Amino acid sequence: MKTNFKSLIMSFAGLLLFVLVPVTLFAQTNFAGTWALNESKSNFGDSRFRMAATSVVVTQDAKVLNVETTQPGPGGEEMKRTAKYNLDGSVSENPMFGDNVSKSTATWSADKAVMTIATTMTFDMGGESRTMNSSQIWKLTEGGKVLMIENVRTGRDGNEVKTTAAYDKK
Repeated sequence: MKTNFKSLIMSFAGLLLFVLVPVTLFAQTNFAGTWALNESKSNFGDSRFRMAATSVVVTQDAKVLNVETTQPGPGGEEMKRTAKYNLDGSVSENPMFGDNVSKSTATWSADKAVMTIATTMTFDMGGESRTMNSSQIWKLTEGGKVLMIENVRTGRDGNEVKTTAAYDKK
C-alpha cells in the first residue's frame, strides 16, 4: 500500500493543531510578579478613597492566585495584607478588619485574558448589619508590563464608584 506523503503531513498538522490550540485558547493569564503603583497611569476619579496599594506581589498557579499588597497606613507605617483567590470558580474566604471575612469568587473572560474577582463582605456597623459588594477586574496591558486593576464598588448612596490602579512590573 502506497502512503501519500502529503496526506500524512496534513494528518500530522491537524493533530498538532488539535493538541496546541486548546492549550493556547484556554490558558489563563498569569499575573505573577512584583508590581509597583504607577499613579500617572491610574485613574482614581472623584473618589475620596485613594487606598490603592503601593505595591502588589502576586504568585499564581493553575488553582490559586496569592496576592500580597502593601499600602501606607494612617501613621505613615506600611500595612501589608494577603489574600488568596481560588481560580476554579469556588468561593475564597479572606480575613478583613476585626472578625470580618470577605467572600470572593474569581471568574475568567472567555479568552482567559481578564479575571474578575467579585467580593461580598457583611459586617456590623452601629448595631446594623451591612453588606458591601465590590469587584476587581484584572488585566495585563502593554505586553504584560502593566497590571491594571479596576475596582468597582457600590457606595452607601447606591452609586457605583470606579477607580483604576495601574502597576508597572518590576
